[in-house]
Amino acid sequence: MDTKEEIIRQFEAQTAPLSPETHEKLTNILVRFELTKGELFLREGEICKYYSMVAQGMIRLFYDKNGRDLTEHFSYEKGIFVSLESYFRQTPSYLMIEALEPTVIYSFPHDQLQDLMRTNHEVEHMYCKMLENSLIESQQKADACRFETARERYHRLATEHPEVVKRAPLIHIASRLGMTPETLSRVRAGLL
Repeated sequence: MDTKEEIIRQFEAQTAPLSPETHEKLTNILVRFELTKGELFLREGEICKYYSMVAQGMIRLFYDKNGRDLTEHFSYEKGIFVSLESYFRQTPSYLMIEALEPTVIYSFPHDQLQDLMRTNHEVEHMYCKMLENSLIESQQKADACRFETARERYHRLATEHPEVVKRAPLIHIASRLGMTPETLSRVRAGLL
């Protein structure tokens, strides 16, 4: 999955059908980025200017809080990601986005996507579906942190996103699940 047309089809599959004309308009604004392992796509204090999808590789969204690295989200092939607050408000982000592997990303620039939404109902509908999916995912994560045990949270991640468990460093997985690396080790060993 590494052409603009394939990426638009993936956005379409996750949101809403698009006419060939709209597909072409979206293809024309899509921007390709290649990141090396450890490279930041978004730094703290920068404004998020892209709504993106991973074509190859894996990224993580994370915060630095009092010197602690807190992973918010992982995204890998076909995964959509954005620093929501920064993107919507066009204000500096507290969230950072880092490539965990050599990664190829395709992105919709904020201003160009907004322009298309003003003139194209299909793009507006696709955008609403992207936001809806992001909000549902955020709610599910919040509910899991509130109501599930460490074992249940790990099992959910392993079931719904096995690629994260296979490819992401354990320290980042533990952070994403709201537990210490030691607790994660016990969960993985079946001790909890």
